[in-house]
Amino acid sequence: MSQLIAIVTGASAGIGYEAAKKLSGEGFTVYAGARRVDKMAPLKEHGVRVLSLDVTDEASMSAAVDEVLAAHGRIDVLVNNAGYGSYGSLEEVELAEGRRQFEVNVFGLARMTQLVLPVMRAAGRGRIINVSSIGGKMHEPLGAWYHATKFAVEGLSDSLRVELRPHGIGVSIIEPAGTQTEWGAISGQNLLAASGHGPYQEQSKVMAAALASTDGSAMSTHPEAIADAIAHAATSPRPKTRYPVGKGARAILTLRRVLPDRVFDRLLWTIYQRFSRKFPRAGKSR
Repeated sequence: MSQLIAIVTGASAGIGYEAAKKLSGEGFTVYAGARRVDKMAPLKEHGVRVLSLDVTDEASMSAAVDEVLAAHGRIDVLVNNAGYGSYGSLEEVELAEGRRQFEVNVFGLARMTQLVLPVMRAAGRGRIINVSSIGGKMHEPLGAWYHATKFAVEGLSDSLRVELRPHGIGVSIIEPAGTQTEWGAISGQNLLAASGHGPYQEQSKVMAAALASTDGSAMSTHPEAIADAIAHAATSPRPKTRYPVGKGARAILTLRRVLPDRVFDRLLWTIYQRFSRKFPRAGKSR
């Protein structure tokens, strides 16, 4: 067989960017998709092909998949990585923003999967790799919409894994912990914009500092480590169904599983308060 064909969404930075590089290095023909096409230009030096892709736009998604199929006639791996974190109190975040969070993190993922499944089924093989988060198994204050989407990705992926098994298509979930990307700073800024001046402002300052601190703290993980997990899920003869990856990922998930809800709540808030004291500037409005 010729080179395997992979599509990676949300590839303009962070996990998606590193995953595209990694898969290309593993011998895949990789198509990296994102709205910020200019940010992906350096990927071309690694042999990655760049697509304009907006996972909230039907025409954009269909055109991207059609382009790959026209060139190769098949798609072997889809990495659903596109997503963002919408933070703020449920009371204050507008419902339109909650819907957008689901459009990007859940419905975009689902639609991209729908578009590639017919050709995978016809071939009797394929891999769907969905980038979730440890946030799909745990919760944070002021993160209701984000965590709702990641819980949804977990459930969607589990159901999909069972229904696709008879067709030779595997499904794996990637569950990163804090990662050294722009994600935390952007999420913290969104949080302060939504809830930084109202009845939740004290919580917002703590949470924004904690979110921003993941971008470069000793507890965060370089996105290359998550890319390694994605590559394993794409190439292993028997990939795992789940890949908790990053510093503290397994420990946090274990604590969530064994501790009573209110004990975990208190532990989580204590940790975030410590982060906010260590990185106080991250919790200030810009």
